[in-house]
Amino acid sequence: MKPTDTPSRRFLHRIVVITISLCAFVAGRAQINTDQVMNVGRNAMYFEDYVLAIQYFNQVVNAKPELARPYLYRAIAKFNLDDFRGAEADATAAIERHPFITDAWEVRGVARQQLGNFAGAVDDYTEALRLLPHNRQISFNLATAQTEAGMYDRADSTFAELIKSYPGYENALLGRARLRLLQADTVAATQDARAALRLNHNSFNAHAMLADLAMRGNKPEVDSAMVHINAAIKLQPHFAGLYVNRAFLKYRSNDWFGAMDDYDYALQLEPLNRMALFNRGLLEMEVSAFDKALVDMDRVLAMDPDDIRARYNRAVIYANKKDYRKAIEDLDKLFEVYPEFPNLYLMRSEWYRSLGKTRLAMADYDKGMALRAKLKPQNVPVADDGTPGKKGNGGNGTGTGNDAGKEPSPAEELMSQRQFAQLLTIDDNTDFREEYNNTSIRGRVQDRNVTISPEPIVEISFYSSPTEVRQNTYYIKGVNDLNATRALRMLLVVTPHAPQLNDENLIQKHFKSIEYYNSYIATHKPRAVDYIGRAMDLITVRDYVPAVADLDRALALTPDFAVAYLLRAQANHHLLSTFGNDDATPGHNDARSREIQRRNLEDAIIADLDRAIELAPSDAFAWYNKGCALLERGDMDNAYNAFTKALELKPDFGEAYFNRGYVSLSSGSRAKGISDLSRAGELGIVAAYNLMKRLGSM
Repeated sequence: MKPTDTPSRRFLHRIVVITISLCAFVAGRAQINTDQVMNVGRNAMYFEDYVLAIQYFNQVVNAKPELARPYLYRAIAKFNLDDFRGAEADATAAIERHPFITDAWEVRGVARQQLGNFAGAVDDYTEALRLLPHNRQISFNLATAQTEAGMYDRADSTFAELIKSYPGYENALLGRARLRLLQADTVAATQDARAALRLNHNSFNAHAMLADLAMRGNKPEVDSAMVHINAAIKLQPHFAGLYVNRAFLKYRSNDWFGAMDDYDYALQLEPLNRMALFNRGLLEMEVSAFDKALVDMDRVLAMDPDDIRARYNRAVIYANKKDYRKAIEDLDKLFEVYPEFPNLYLMRSEWYRSLGKTRLAMADYDKGMALRAKLKPQNVPVADDGTPGKKGNGGNGTGTGNDAGKEPSPAEELMSQRQFAQLLTIDDNTDFREEYNNTSIRGRVQDRNVTISPEPIVEISFYSSPTEVRQNTYYIKGVNDLNATRALRMLLVVTPHAPQLNDENLIQKHFKSIEYYNSYIATHKPRAVDYIGRAMDLITVRDYVPAVADLDRALALTPDFAVAYLLRAQANHHLLSTFGNDDATPGHNDARSREIQRRNLEDAIIADLDRAIELAPSDAFAWYNKGCALLERGDMDNAYNAFTKALELKPDFGEAYFNRGYVSLSSGSRAKGISDLSRAGELGIVAAYNLMKRLGSM
C-alpha cells in the first residue's frame, strides 16, 4: 500500500534532500576552498600585499601540509619582504614535498645568495638548470653566485657559455666584466662593459660600470667618468650612489657648490646614506660650517659608532668649536684603534693645553714626538705639520683615496692624518639583481619607515582594531566565561591593540555607564562583577587610579578571580606608562619618591600577573604580559623565558615571537632574534619585516 503523500511528508522529504545536498556540498567544499584560498593568496601577491598573502598560504599549509605549492608561494612572499631566511626554509619545505618544481630550487638559490650562502646557491641553480636546461636567467644567477663564491674559473666558463648561447644578452657581458674586475683585469672589464653598451646604448649598468672604471686608479679620468655618470643618472635619476660619486668628480673639478648640491640630493633620496653624510660633513668643515658638519658627523656615528673617520672629524669639529672636552672624548676612541698614532697625541696635547691641563699636555707631547721619531719613514718628505707630503704643503685639505702614488707603509699610514679627511666614493654603482623566472617578486612593506618597539601587552577591552591581515582578538577562558554571564553592560574582547576612543558619543556612553554603576553600587549590595564593570569603563576613558581601586574591591570580594588580576595589572601598566606626567602621577613628590613609586608599580604588575598565572597556568597571555613587563624593566633573561612559556602554550602567538626576537637582538643573539622575527612576520606582525630590513640581516 502506497503511503499517503501529505504536505507534511513532502516537507519532511524536502528537508532530508536539502540536508543531504548541504552535506555533500560541505564535504566537497573543503577541497574547493583550499584551491580558492591559495588563489586568493596569489591574487594578494599580484597586488603586492605580501603580508596578507602569507596569511592565506598559512591557512592552506595548516589544512594540507603535504602540498608543496603553498610553501613555494609563501617563500616568494617572504622573499619580497626581505625575509630571506624564511624564504629559504619554505622553499626547502616545497622541495622536500616535490623536488621537481624548478621555481622552488630557484627561489631557494636566490634566497641563499642574499644570505651569503653562495655555495648553496650554486648547488640550487645547478639543480634548477638540470630541470630547465639553458635557461638564461638561471644561468646568469649561477654565474653571479659562482663569482661571489670565488669560483672564478667556473664562473668564467658559465659566462662564456651564456654569451655564446645569448650573444645579445648585455647583462652576461656586464656580469663577466665584474668577474674581470675581481681578477684585477680592468682592461678586459672595460672591453666587456663597452661591448654591453654597444648592444644597448641605454644600459644603466654599462654606463655605471664604465663610470666606476674611469674613477679607478691614481688619476681618475674625470671627464670620461662624468659623461657616463650623467648618462646613468638620466636612466635612473633616483640612485643615490651616483650622486655621491658625481659629487666627488665635481669636487675634483673645483665645483664645490655642485658637489654640495649632489650630496644634498643623495640625502633626499637616502636620508641614511652614511657616505653622503660623511662627505658633506667634510665639505662643510672645509668652509668652517662647523655646526652643520657636526650634525652630519653625529648622524654618521649614530648609525655606526665604530666609524673612525667620522669620530676623528667630529673631534676636529669640537676642537674648532672650543669644546675640547668632547673633542678629547672622541680622540680617546681613536687611540683604541691607533694606540701609536703620533699626531693624535700631539693633537690631544694641544687640547689639554687649552683646558689648562699642562701635565697631561706635556705627557702627550713627549709621547707623540717619541713615536714620530720612531715611525718617521726615511724616504717620505715631511710637511710643516709632520704629515707626509711635499714640504710646505699642509696636507690637511680634503683629498681622495686616489691621490697617493703608492700604497702607504704602516709607518706612513700612522703618520698621516689625511686618511681621516678623504672624500669617499662608491666602488660599484651597478644595479645587478638576480633574474627571476617567476614574476611574482615585488612589493616591500619592510621599507616603510615605522618606529621599532616591542609589541604592547595584550589587553582586555570593549573594543578591538582588526586589520585585513589579523583579526586582533584572542581567547581567554575567564573572559569568555565572564561574557557568558551577561552581567556586564558590554561584551569584552582580548586584543593586543586596543584602539583609542575618539568618538565623542562613545566616550559619553562610558561616562553614563560609570554614573549607572555609581548609582547601582550605592543602592545595592555590590558584587565583584559590578566593580569590574565600572573599572572597565574607567579604563576605557583612561581614568586608571579609580579603576585600580575598583579592581582592589573586586578582588577583596573574590580573591581567586584570575581575570581581575589581569585587569589590575593592565590598569597599573597604563598608569606606569603615564609616569613622569605630574598630573597623572598620584602622590608625586621628588625624583627619589617617584622612582620608588615606579618600582612599586612594576612590582605590583608582576605580582598580579604571577597570581593570574597561578590561578590559570595555561593562560599564554598572562605569561606574555609578564614578559612585556619584565622587558620594560630591563630583565631580559626572565622576559625571554616568559615569552618562551607563552609560545609553548600558544605556538602561533605572533606578538610573543616578535618580542622574544626583540629581546634576543637586544641581548646580542642575532641568529635567534632573526629566526623569531621571521616567524612573527609569517604570523602577521608587519613590523618584523621592517626590523629585519634595518638590521640588514637577511
